[in-house]
Order: sequence, then C-alpha cells, then structure tokens
Amino acid sequence: MSEKIHPTAVVDPKAELASDVEIGPYAVVGAGVKIGAGSKVWHHATVWGNTSIGAACEIYPYSSIGMQTQDLKFKGGSPGVKIGDRNIFREYVSINAATNDGEFTEIGDDNYLLAYCHVGHCCKLGNHIIASNGATFAGHVIVEDYVGVGGGGTAIHQFCHIGQRSFIGGCAKVEQDIPPFMLGDGNPAKIRMFNKVGLERGGFTPEQMSAVKLIFKTFYRQGLNRQQAIDFVLSSPYSDTDEVKAYVAFAEKSERGLTGGNK
Repeated sequence: MSEKIHPTAVVDPKAELASDVEIGPYAVVGAGVKIGAGSKVWHHATVWGNTSIGAACEIYPYSSIGMQTQDLKFKGGSPGVKIGDRNIFREYVSINAATNDGEFTEIGDDNYLLAYCHVGHCCKLGNHIIASNGATFAGHVIVEDYVGVGGGGTAIHQFCHIGQRSFIGGCAKVEQDIPPFMLGDGNPAKIRMFNKVGLERGGFTPEQMSAVKLIFKTFYRQGLNRQQAIDFVLSSPYSDTDEVKAYVAFAEKSERGLTGGNK
C-alpha cells in the first residue's frame, strides 16, 4: 500500500495500490481497485468497482471512475473498467463500468480527457486520444488511435465507430461512423474535409496526404455510393497504401453507416 495516502482519504484495504501511488484528501478508492506505479488520484476523486488503472495516470478532483453503468439492462455481477498507462482525466470526468458480468469499458494509453468528459458503458477507446471539455461517448462507442474530439457538449451516439486520426468539431452531434482521417462537424455531423492539420502534425508524408485527398474526393465529392467509391480507390494508384486499406476496411465493416458529406 502506498505511503502517499492523505489521512482523510478513504482507501479500502482490498484495493491494490503500487507503493508510490498518491491519494489526495477526501478521495475514495474502493475494494478491488488496482492502481499502477506513479499514478495520482487527486482530492475528492472516486475510483470504484472492478477497476484497474495503469502506471503514471492522473485522476483530477471530482472525477468518478468505475461506478456502475447507467444502462438499465444491468443485472448485477462484476463488470468493470480497464485503463492503460499515462492517461490524464481532468476535473469531473466520469467513466462507467460495462454492463454485463465479465465485460469491461476499456481505455488505452496516453489519452487526455478534459473536464466533464463522459465515457459510457462498454466503450473501447484506443491510444493518444484528446477529448475536449464536455465531450460525451455514449455506450458501446469505439474510438481508434490519435482521434481529436472537440468540446462544448460534443455527443457521440451509441455504437458509433470513430476511425483513426479523425477529428470531430466542437458541439457536434455524431449519429453515424466517422471514417479514418476525416473531419466531422455540425449537428448532425457531416464530413467537411479531411483532417489536414491533424495529419500534418502527425507527420504524414506528401504521398500519404495525396492518398487521403483521393479518398476524400472519391467518397465525398463525386456522388458515388459506398461500393462505387470503394471500387474506385481500390483501382487507383494508391490502392496498396496503408491509408486506402485502412479506410476501405473501416467502410466495409461500418454498421451504423458512414457519416455523409457536407451538402
């Protein structure tokens, strides 16, 4: 058990904390919680339930991690939350446990969720995601790596899939899947452009950017249906690029449908 626990904190004896975990004043850590080395739970934060948190994470004041799902289908058991390393959850972030026994809400590594973000039951968030203040991920949302989500109450509908290196503008209402590399914005969200700034910051080469430009123009500027657009990019000189392969695989698996383009 850590020696850096404030005397006013409430830490259940059945919690498993690395020796250097810091727990601030009036924080609450429940039985069964596991917290890795170098992590810090700030004052008045709560970590509860079948929750594991990796190394070097920070949980800021008034956050709630691992509380029971808000899903009315919950029937008991011990669903939980699994969180990786080097994540930062700012003030009032809430992350709910999964719904069914043996299932987990999962968050990867190196994510930054700003104040008032909410991650609902059974979500699967990847790595290097930045979500601004008030972003909401409803139940069963999947978010791939290097995604940016604007704040101001941005809401992502249940079961939506957000592709890698995409960006969602602030105050957006996302009802369908946002494909990789694209920029979605509006209420309801539409694909306005590809994520040019994000991709450039991510080190995309001119060749990679050209592949993404082709994808955007084909799917959102030529009036083709999904299968026609897929066939077109697969017959293009960029068909063997990682970008085209990733986009086509995403499009073919989409269950809610791809977010449409700006009209």
